[in-house]
Amino acid sequence: MKLVIFAGGYGSRLSEETQKIPKPMVEIGGLPIIWHIMKYYSSYGINDFIICLGYKGDIIKSFFLNYKKFNKKISINLKSNLIHTEDKILEDWNVTLVDTGLQTQTGGRLRGVKDLVKNDKYFFLTYGDGLSDVNINELTEFFIKKNKMCTVTAVKPRNRFGILDIDSNNLVNKFEEKPENEWINGGFFIMRPEVINLIKDDNIPLEKEPMQILVKKKEICSFKHNGFWQCMDTLNDKKHLEKLWLNGEAPWKIW
Repeated sequence: MKLVIFAGGYGSRLSEETQKIPKPMVEIGGLPIIWHIMKYYSSYGINDFIICLGYKGDIIKSFFLNYKKFNKKISINLKSNLIHTEDKILEDWNVTLVDTGLQTQTGGRLRGVKDLVKNDKYFFLTYGDGLSDVNINELTEFFIKKNKMCTVTAVKPRNRFGILDIDSNNLVNKFEEKPENEWINGGFFIMRPEVINLIKDDNIPLEKEPMQILVKKKEICSFKHNGFWQCMDTLNDKKHLEKLWLNGEAPWKIW
């Protein structure tokens, strides 16, 4: 099966990192977050990737074009100046990189790779800035069982701030530290290629008109995931993911 990854946005809320590189190339533990996403899906046997490029797409291209060099172990004897290289690439991946435009919306990016998935029964789709421990096998089984055009993974992220319930006398009646929000779109989609026919031009976000049409047609289901999910929107998000990885506590590391 194939995984389409949206990797073309500006990532403006993470401007500390994304002024020089696209957000999917922001590193966690020395490797880009897009690599972590691909490793996760690969653990479920999904090794055919279609990456939709936009902002600074050449940097993502360069990473994969030089992947062997990037992942090569190099040993140098400083006295003799002998250099020994050892390949440590374990990934048997097929990666297709597609320039889908700098200003293109998510719907347009998916529309731009239609020919690459049109003959598949279904394909996976996710954003290039989010990690989770959602069980892809269970997600797939759910999608097949529901027999709809699209399934989206629903998550309940933790609020960034505590909630105060304040009465008319300025007394705090309730202090709730970082409560859970309502269910939101966590990415990690599965959909049939027919969904792409709902996207009329490159200026349409996938999350708006196409999803609204699916809702009206009752052709979209949500797979509720109560486990780990974290998008990398801010520098604090990046630091949190980095800490989990370095401490050996990354829920998405199942390989």
